Amino acid sequence: MAHSTQSTYHTHISSSHSLLKLNLKEVWQYRDLIALFTRRNFVVSYKQTILGPAWILLTPLFSSVVHAVVFNGIAGIGTDGIPTYLFYLCSNAIWAFFASCVTNNANTFTENAYVFGKVYFPRLTTPISNVISSLIRFLIQMLLVMLFMIYFLLRGQLHPHWAAWLMIPVELLHLGILGMGFGIIVSSMTTKYRDLTVLVDFGVSLWMYATPIVYPLSTVGEGWLRTVLMVNPVTSSVEMLRYAILGQGTLSWGYYGLSWVITLAVAFFGIMIFNKVERTFMDTV
Repeated sequence: MAHSTQSTYHTHISSSHSLLKLNLKEVWQYRDLIALFTRRNFVVSYKQTILGPAWILLTPLFSSVVHAVVFNGIAGIGTDGIPTYLFYLCSNAIWAFFASCVTNNANTFTENAYVFGKVYFPRLTTPISNVISSLIRFLIQMLLVMLFMIYFLLRGQLHPHWAAWLMIPVELLHLGILGMGFGIIVSSMTTKYRDLTVLVDFGVSLWMYATPIVYPLSTVGEGWLRTVLMVNPVTSSVEMLRYAILGQGTLSWGYYGLSWVITLAVAFFGIMIFNKVERTFMDTV
């Protein structure tokens, strides 16, 4: 007689669990849901738009033209010898990835309350899917960057550090964790204080100018201002990525290590407050 075997998953739902419990095994079991949420993010973002996903390429392109005219043409800020439009195009793509990780996760509880209140699944699947969506947009934008790179490589105006390209996945993980950490902290706070959502976009815009995006770090002299910029955990990642991709960047391993310490601290604090709020957020949303 043939016997059939099948795998059985048991889900134990409890209100008492560690605030730092990640449940990564359970999150992995729900990887299909992460893929579904990622697809939903794209559909919602470009639904009922004329150009659709073409905005993924047009947005950084237009922003780069404006930044090149204002900061390079009018303000006279240099780009360390990197072709102007390529400098801003690459920098805007990097910042757009980090900024979207923050802003898209800042409304995790309020935007998904109707789902969270009806069915159980690991809540971390939602912010993870937001980071993956941002990563896909970044990779698409990098195709445009690559086209410009090929042009300037053929002209001998660009000298990337190819060996440092091995650090690109590490830095994308770095920015993704940092952005998700800040995003879920804001999301946890907006369950009670809705007006914080208004400040998120404004705060992220200010954060961009506190990060060497529209200017290279080399243009900032020694002193307290440079120290403040280097303490910014995003600065080291931006400089590392530009060093690898464009061949120019200011690296400091001490501040780089500090940026990882800040990133991990933000991530752990974010997960802790996220796990705490998810127990009772339906009473306040």
